[in-house]
Amino acid sequence: MSAPTDAAVTFPTRIFSGIQPSGGLTLGNYLGALKRFVEKQDQGIETIYCLVDMHAITVWQDPERLRHQTREAAAAFIAAGIDPKRSILFNQSQVGAHAELAWIFNCIARMGWMGRMTQWKDKTAGKNAEAQSLGLFAYPALMAADILVYRATHVPVGEDQKQHIELTRDIAIKFNNDYGVNFFPVAEPVIEGAAARVMSLRDGTKKMSKSDPSDQSRINLTDDADTIAKKFRKAKTDPEPLPDTVEGLADRPEARNLVNIYAGLSGTTAPEVLAQYGGAQFGTFKPALADLAVSVLSPITTEMNRLMADPAEIDRILGDGADRADAIARPVLEEVYDIVGMVRSRRR
Repeated sequence: MSAPTDAAVTFPTRIFSGIQPSGGLTLGNYLGALKRFVEKQDQGIETIYCLVDMHAITVWQDPERLRHQTREAAAAFIAAGIDPKRSILFNQSQVGAHAELAWIFNCIARMGWMGRMTQWKDKTAGKNAEAQSLGLFAYPALMAADILVYRATHVPVGEDQKQHIELTRDIAIKFNNDYGVNFFPVAEPVIEGAAARVMSLRDGTKKMSKSDPSDQSRINLTDDADTIAKKFRKAKTDPEPLPDTVEGLADRPEARNLVNIYAGLSGTTAPEVLAQYGGAQFGTFKPALADLAVSVLSPITTEMNRLMADPAEIDRILGDGADRADAIARPVLEEVYDIVGMVRSRRR
């Protein structure tokens, strides 16, 4: 699709991204998301970060656990370095404009677009797709609304979410074309860093996931120092020493994963890690990686625990963020209603 051209329309740089609070956050969430979120905030760019609890309920969640996990995820954002005064941090369900714009987008998007989503196919593989929730099928339209209700221009995501950003772009373009406007930006995915996709410690071909039945497959942000060290010591590897170049990691997924994790935690690159550790056995490298991980993650875990001891303060922070988010989203939504022809005699 091609968007209507209007040289006069420019969109200020604004970053939006979110994480589902449907399980404890992991090292993968830290390196692939939180660390990068902090870097964007520190660049002075307007940043909006959302705990997407409406997405979480596309599959059933225990209500009390969902509340706990939402607060825990908020604590992780703050402990990792997100400043709620410099960034907007909130949970999705407190800003009704997300759901309202998602309905408009449900009417813009097409069934075929949704059916082609790789994650839908993956989540329903071997299952009765007709027994899945409509929300699970349609949630990419809600994700598009999450982004476009703020007219965000850049979206930090993992590689596995890139297709959903492409769909967001298609929805924005179709809306603009359908109504002859240049109202929504065509957002750009931002995929960066050696550890943007952190893999399982038990299988280097699979993404590190909070839903993996084996707790040994991941580093949780709530793990203590001893647990982190033990998990890295037991991480799956191969018998060969580390190579001197990244080309030597091509057919060694577990080795490549550990090198990338080290690079992500140390703020270096895989070639720099191999310049230091090339030729070393894993008996040398894994303890060094464990020490590095503990030094980076332990302060985050400690601060998370402190924050979680005061849930009312977390709720206050999320509520303040929701008010600030709504102040941006509501006027955008009202303009959308005007564009599509809705009578709006009572402004909210």
